[in-house]
Amino acid sequence: MLFEMVFLFLAGVFGGVLNSIAGGGSFITFPALMFVGIPPIIANATNTFASCAGYMSGTYAFRKEISAHKDELLLIVTISLMGGITGAWLLLKIPEAVFREAIPWLLLFATVLFIFGGAINFWLKKMASHHRHASSIGGVLLAIILLGVSIYGGFFNAGLGIISLSYLALAGHTNINAMNGLKLLISSTISLIAIVLFIFNDVIAWYEGSIVLCGTIVGGYVAANVSRKLPQKHVRQFVIVASIATTAYFFFDIYAGLDSV
Repeated sequence: MLFEMVFLFLAGVFGGVLNSIAGGGSFITFPALMFVGIPPIIANATNTFASCAGYMSGTYAFRKEISAHKDELLLIVTISLMGGITGAWLLLKIPEAVFREAIPWLLLFATVLFIFGGAINFWLKKMASHHRHASSIGGVLLAIILLGVSIYGGFFNAGLGIISLSYLALAGHTNINAMNGLKLLISSTISLIAIVLFIFNDVIAWYEGSIVLCGTIVGGYVAANVSRKLPQKHVRQFVIVASIATTAYFFFDIYAGLDSV
């Protein structure tokens, strides 16, 4: 019991540090929850709960940058709520075995986004600068894309920040501070509505999730003090290695296990 508590707390601390510096904390916290024996769907819901405090505190920190885009906020929040609850509902409706088989593919998708997210955002910004006001159809497409992002976030939390940034780049945003603030607002909204549904369906492991949550808070605080000293390039490289290793482990664990059945 003590080992489990320390293990989850340290995973939360590490995940909180990574989220604050380079992103990708869910590559640590989600597998950690499964490692201590929590079923996949409950581990995913619990990871969403544990990550939400970091999203909310970050949103508050960027409140000035967010307020500069107040004309967009109602639409962003509304679509995020709709998508978040839809994704969470889909998660609860699929069989546990199906979600377990999907985990490696979801992690692979998130890993690819993490590795190539910068290039994707650069390309989207370039495209958005030429086509932002092309037609009213563009606004509808952007709303559909945000809905898709929100559904993904309600269904599976890992990689949500990268996808949100890609959406914001496509929407024509260029100020990185405003983009980070809006990204955190989107993540907070999606997570909060998903958590409400998870609570009603009793799929959050409160004890384990609270330990990870405390760890992420400590990790975020530590990161605020050490982020200036750590080369972000090296931290990012570590996250990439960890995400690839985690994805490979789940592919082997799930599909090798299926072959042996």
